[in-house]
Amino acid sequence: MAEGVKIEIVSPEVLILSAEARSVIVPGAEGYLTVLGPHAPLLTVLKPGFVTVTDTTGTVTSYFVGGGFADISDAGLTILAEEARPASEFGRAEIEARIAKAQEVLSAAEGIDEKAVAQQQLDIWKNLLLESASLSTVH
Repeated sequence: MAEGVKIEIVSPEVLILSAEARSVIVPGAEGYLTVLGPHAPLLTVLKPGFVTVTDTTGTVTSYFVGGGFADISDAGLTILAEEARPASEFGRAEIEARIAKAQEVLSAAEGIDEKAVAQQQLDIWKNLLLESASLSTVH
């Protein structure tokens, strides 16, 4: 049987999770990646999304992260998130509110660079809304 991976999810306020897991799926800036057992060192930027943790008993739990970094090493996976909490505490209404805010920012954006960044943020939140529909813990 493959070895597990030690995971820690840390926000500026608190340690959200410290556990042993079979696998962890994280929302990397270029797409989702799965971390299993011993892993080659990697540091990646995280986009807002859901971290999916399968613990050693096979139980799956999701956590919302509002961007940050994932540091993968021999010691495990450390997620340093700008914002983090269990997905069960992050509802559809909040995602919709963030979409509305992102649309306001896009409407007010001036210049091609500012508009591109605003559009990217809007797209992230819209995709997150679609993704949240597949999580039974997000309502």
